[in-house]
Amino acid sequence: MFNKRRLFISGAIASIIVTTIIACNPPTETSDSSSNETDSTSEIVIGVGVAQTSNVALLGQEQVIGAKLAETYFNDNDGINGQAFSIALQDVAGDEQGAINAFNTLINQDKVVGIVGPTLSQQAFAADPIANRAQLPVLGPSNTAQGIPQIGEFIGRVSAPVAVVAPNAVEQALKVNPDISKVAVFFAQNDAFSKSETETFQQTVKDFELDLVTVQKFQTTDTDFQTQATTAINLDPDLVIISGLAADGGNLVKQLRELGYKGIIIGGNGLNTSNIFPVCQAKCDGVLIAQAYSPELENDINTAFREAYIAENETDPPQFSAQAFTGVQVFVEALRSLDAKSPVAEMSLSDLRKQLRDEVFAGTYVTPLGEISFTEEGELVQKQFYVAKIEMDESGEEGKFTFIE
Repeated sequence: MFNKRRLFISGAIASIIVTTIIACNPPTETSDSSSNETDSTSEIVIGVGVAQTSNVALLGQEQVIGAKLAETYFNDNDGINGQAFSIALQDVAGDEQGAINAFNTLINQDKVVGIVGPTLSQQAFAADPIANRAQLPVLGPSNTAQGIPQIGEFIGRVSAPVAVVAPNAVEQALKVNPDISKVAVFFAQNDAFSKSETETFQQTVKDFELDLVTVQKFQTTDTDFQTQATTAINLDPDLVIISGLAADGGNLVKQLRELGYKGIIIGGNGLNTSNIFPVCQAKCDGVLIAQAYSPELENDINTAFREAYIAENETDPPQFSAQAFTGVQVFVEALRSLDAKSPVAEMSLSDLRKQLRDEVFAGTYVTPLGEISFTEEGELVQKQFYVAKIEMDESGEEGKFTFIE
């Protein structure tokens, strides 16, 4: 079924101006967890810090939906062993300072037991150390850059590292066209995730003994890609690989097609959202994107998640919603397990946060992503990955992800 949701693109793009202004101010890191030592945990609050404004909101809006669906679903299914919980939403916007501010609010004002967030890996490198110093567990829902779990012992992720996911798209492109020989790579140089992802893509190109003819850089705030696109097209590539976010990546796809590029395009994880459809419209058609989630995965929790998502949005859920749902689910199931051993309502907030960290990383969970677990370091262990192709309808206004494998 074609996606019928409409984006508030103008609002998201307009908020880039706000993000840019905020970014001019140097990050201020503050965290005072001393007041948490004797706080009661009679109310269980799970923090969700994702982008609700800026160009990154094209991803964060989907994460908000997933987190809210998880809150409703698990509270309707016994909560924390009969005790209801709530989520506290804070906007990390599109830069590091936004994430720092949101994390400080979640930790010190909202008194959360753990945080699902932030949206960008670059934000995680800035904000996660604050949570780690406060000894509060964090699960990154879309932080796939290299080095995220290594930020600290309280930091994990429910988003598979890019080094595991990205190569699948290149393999699929070679199945579509075994004669691919020349590859052009584009990446957003101001985004930590995109820089990490492009390293994986470039290494994969070399591993397949393909010719990397050019590497073009851009900014996530760029809208004009004529120079980079023309330079690449003049080298006659068979494959283009883009690591960026939805707004910039979608515009780059559109301009490549408008300038006459006919070959295969691979989009990275930042383009893995239906919110890209209104950006590149008909020009989105055919883009390949590796996936860490499939709506068609058969297990009870994914069926429930998918049905709830479709009921609200009239389309299949995207990866970013599934990962946010999974992040909340992991915290809920770990809290249930911990509560069965010792009532969490009787713990101080600081003790609960510490024990929750250990419980989270020790568990195995059946989620919309399939069965997952964690290494001692907090790295995600996930078994199932996919590749999807974007298919747009004739109007170029509605599209869907068709799973190839």
